[in-house]
Amino acid sequence: MKFKIFAVLLSSLFVTVSCTDLDEDLYDRVEDNNFGTTPDEIDALVGGAYSSLRGFSDEISNAFPGSEFVFFLNEVVSDEATIPTRGTNWYDGGVYQRAQSHTWLAEDGIILSAWRYCYAGIAKVNSIIYQVDQSGLTEAEKTPIYAELRSVRAYYYYMLLDMFGNVPIVTDFEDTGLPSNSSRQEVYNFVEAELLESLPYLKSEIVYSKFTKNVAYALLARLYLNSEAFVGTPRWQDCINMCQNISGYTLEPDYFANFLTENENSSETIFAIPYDNDAGTIGNYMNSMSLHYLHRLTISASGNDFPWSANGMSAQPGVYSSFAENDMRREAILIGDQINVATNSVIMMDNGSPLTYTEEISSLADAQENEGGRLFKYETKAGEQWERDHDLVIIRYAEILMMQAECYVRLGNPDGAIPFLTQITERAGTDMPDMIDLQFINQESLREFIFEGKRRTDTIRFGTFFEPWWEKGSTEPYRAIFPIPATVLSTNTNLTQNPGY
Repeated sequence: MKFKIFAVLLSSLFVTVSCTDLDEDLYDRVEDNNFGTTPDEIDALVGGAYSSLRGFSDEISNAFPGSEFVFFLNEVVSDEATIPTRGTNWYDGGVYQRAQSHTWLAEDGIILSAWRYCYAGIAKVNSIIYQVDQSGLTEAEKTPIYAELRSVRAYYYYMLLDMFGNVPIVTDFEDTGLPSNSSRQEVYNFVEAELLESLPYLKSEIVYSKFTKNVAYALLARLYLNSEAFVGTPRWQDCINMCQNISGYTLEPDYFANFLTENENSSETIFAIPYDNDAGTIGNYMNSMSLHYLHRLTISASGNDFPWSANGMSAQPGVYSSFAENDMRREAILIGDQINVATNSVIMMDNGSPLTYTEEISSLADAQENEGGRLFKYETKAGEQWERDHDLVIIRYAEILMMQAECYVRLGNPDGAIPFLTQITERAGTDMPDMIDLQFINQESLREFIFEGKRRTDTIRFGTFFEPWWEKGSTEPYRAIFPIPATVLSTNTNLTQNPGY
């Protein structure tokens, strides 16, 4: 079988992502020479497209969607999270400080990781489409398979559209030419067309962690919600229309039920990436990226029943206090004294100070070990391994409600937003404001989706991305998208850098 190496796109990397078959549908391992001669073999091949969503790590970069660079990139450049330098830790050449201050460079590995995550996934999907092409299935049998694969690929291109804008569109696995940029409008049109053309052939029923009609409608709703920010054309009513096509989901009565270890049973999750430590899945260690090194002592008396933590990402100052005291979602940020369960006293850090997480952070460049509220949204408990078992939530029904509310406000009908917002605020235990406006929608989006990797996109849409906030001045408009990574430009002279960089 002929496998092309996307050297110019992936910086001399072609990733064949490993896959594992689990009860939770974590997909099967398929040899590259298995062209798929039976429906069962095809199902296994298609599983490889989904397993690619878990990302990869190599000597060049970490490209996991929920841990380190890909997640960090979208969170740290927003008004939600930060990774302050703590002594000699978390400086890493200043990459996180540049992300916070919106002075990132095309050479920054955090940007390269996001690019490689998307294009490795696209390469994987294109290879599987090629294999399906060569199979003995009839055209009628191939059509729904193509629809599912094209939808997964459209998800990757949606992320590229959002983060980089003017990127190459590569769909032919056998094409060995060096691709050129497509305009952001062309990428937008491609994502929309791929999803709309696939929709009739996707499954109508709910299938956990797979692309169905509901998932495609949700991704189209995201596309239309951000249409004005992406390409200058508002499509608020189109977003509402896509949301109203979605059925079969309800809000979980308990907000945090969506983020339990066994969260695949949530009635709210529309799309998630499955993980299972026993099956060898990797890349799901976000909980440990935020908590203090000694946080394990709050979990068990021995401290041995919880993995090492890296003491990195924190909430930005002011985020915790933006929640009302009765807002249950505030518990997604961990603040206050951390108690040693063996001694029932506050843990003392190596410098003799108490481990008390504070909302305030004294300095981006020289923060104290205990400063900053910590990410505490996903369940944290004794017995966890470094690679967590909870699934990474990508789209929830709450987002469908919030998108409709926002669109009604933007269309001049704030009363139309009330039925959707009421469901969100009642679950959170908070009150609806007297006036529903975009400022409220913006802040409610922060509270509802805290630490879910959406905040950068939201702030760009609301325009607050370009305003000053903690440790950041005004942002130039061209930084609404990231630069094409320098190493990618150096290996493909057909590409041009995004404007401003």
